[in-house]
This record gives sequence, structure tokens and C-alpha cells, in this order.
Amino acid sequence: MRFRIILLMLVVLVLAACGAESGEKVSKKIQEKWNKGEGYELTATMKMNTGGQERIYDVDVWHTKPDFYRVSVTDQSEKVTQVIVRNEEGVFVVTPALRKSYKFQSNWPNENSQAYLIGALAKDVSSDKKASMTEQDGTYTFETATRNAEKTGLPIQKIVIDKETMLPKSVSIMNEAAEEKIFIEFKKIDIGTAHKKDEYAVEKFSKNEENKEGTTDNDKEAADNDKEAVEDDKEAFSTYYPTVEFANVKLANEQVVEENGKERVILTFEGEKNYTILQQPVVHSEQILPVFAPGDLADLGFTIGAITDTSISWEKDGMSFFLASTQLTQEEMIEVAASVAPGGAK
Repeated sequence: MRFRIILLMLVVLVLAACGAESGEKVSKKIQEKWNKGEGYELTATMKMNTGGQERIYDVDVWHTKPDFYRVSVTDQSEKVTQVIVRNEEGVFVVTPALRKSYKFQSNWPNENSQAYLIGALAKDVSSDKKASMTEQDGTYTFETATRNAEKTGLPIQKIVIDKETMLPKSVSIMNEAAEEKIFIEFKKIDIGTAHKKDEYAVEKFSKNEENKEGTTDNDKEAADNDKEAVEDDKEAFSTYYPTVEFANVKLANEQVVEENGKERVILTFEGEKNYTILQQPVVHSEQILPVFAPGDLADLGFTIGAITDTSISWEKDGMSFFLASTQLTQEEMIEVAASVAPGGAK
């Protein structure tokens, strides 16, 4: 009788092991699925809780193999759009409303985690040898490390995968305290969809190209909304202040400088971590001429900035910002930039 019970237990354990898939097998399946075909399209929503406030974005992605990308990110509340483009000429960040394009000498997105790019997610899963997987009704959940934690301060992510389709459903990105800071929910993913090379041209976002093939009605509407938002912001120039606080660091000086009829505000913070913030209204351009941006892309959630070891620059609400410091880390500079908010109107 005892022998039969032991035998039955062994059978149950064997059957259970056969029914459960290992993380390695699932990882292999998603690599094959997510990288299948000549490219993909997807739409998603992204919630970000940075700088003490939550923002929601609509994300639209094109990817054509091997290295062509078009990522459109639109703030739902302000209807402001930025587009990241990677084509044969390099990596660009375009703000259609301002008719501005910044060119980066960057290998984006190959060296970073980028949760709305499914190829980057697949790489995160396969490259993290300590990744863990749990299985629940209808889903697999991978917990992995991100590949750009030193810049973002967000080292952990959870990727939820639908068992039936083997496609990602959502991604949660967390800080070291396991607090969720970014949540991405995928709405639609079409594997095997590719676009022509000329559809990734930066010129597609200029006013003169709006009626040509490759620019959608959504692109036109977003650009119009962006322009209105920028013009509204220019009517009331407010000074922006960081809300993040460092111990023994205070605003030591606030200076307004006028140059060529335009005002620039300089904020100087002194203490254990000295830094300076310059801000001024963005000038609307009639031609979308690429400007070289030093450093690498910094995803601030509400916008894409340019970061180096000692500075970060970005645009928000029709304003241009530049933060410089030899004492802040890149993570701290991103934290300050993400927290900047308008104070009293000038």
C-alpha cells in the first residue's frame, strides 16, 4: 500500500512537470514569435509616475528590419507629440509642432531597455540569466533586470505574456523599492508588418510633406494640436522649478537675462550637489532642419532629452531647458529634469 502511494505521488509530480513550461522554453518561443517577419506595428498606452505626477501617453510604433524605427509618443492631456526616428542617416527626435529635429550619434535602441519595443523586451528576457518566470491562468510573467538602470534608476521590470498568442500584454517598470513608475499596456500588435525606407524619412514630419504618402491623418491632427499647445504656452511664460529636493541643496540665485529680445531664466542651486538650470521659450521654426544633439537619448516620459555625463537638455510645454552639473549623476539629472514644473507666471 505504501509503495502504491509513493508511486502515485511520483506520477503526479511527473505529470505536473510535464504540464509546466520552463522559463527557458517560453523565452525561446517569444524570441521566435516576436522577431518573426520583416517588422511589426503596435499601439500601446503608457502611464508614467515621475516627478510626483501621473501622465498618460499614446504610443505608436513601426519597426522594419533591421534597424528602422518610428515611435510616436503623444501626451493624452496636452496632445503634444514627439517622434523618435531611426533610419539610414541616424537617430532623430522630432517635435512636429516646433518643426524641430535633433540628431543623435546613438546606437538606440540596441543598448537600452525600451519597454514599448518588443524586440528590446525579448532581448531583456534572454540576456538576464537571473530572470524568473511565474505561470498563472492564461499568462506567463517574467521578472527581469533592465539594461539602462544606471541612467533611469529603474532596475526591475515585469513582463506579462498572453499564453494563447505568446505576445506581451503589459510591462511594469519599477524602482529599487519595487514601486511601479511606468506601466505599458499593449493594445494591438501586428507581427510581420513592414514599411518602405522612405516612410522613415525625417522630412515626412515637415509641413511641406504633410499631404504626401506616408503621413497619416493622425499625424496631421497631432501636429496641429501640438502647434496650438505651444502657442498657448508662449502667451504666459512661467518660470519652472524642480520639485525634487536633495539634502543641503538650495536655490541660491535666480537671474533673468534678456538676449536679442528674448528672456532666459538661470537658476543656480548650491550645496552638496551644485547644478544650474537654464530655461527659455522655444523658437518655432519654419523649416525642419536637424540639429546635432550631444550625448544619448534620455527618456523623461513626457519628452525625450539629450544627456551627457555633465548635462541634460529637453523641451517641455513650449520651453527649452538645459541642466548642467559636475556633481549630479545621470540618474539624478534625470530625476531633477522629470520633476521640473511651472511656478508663478512672469
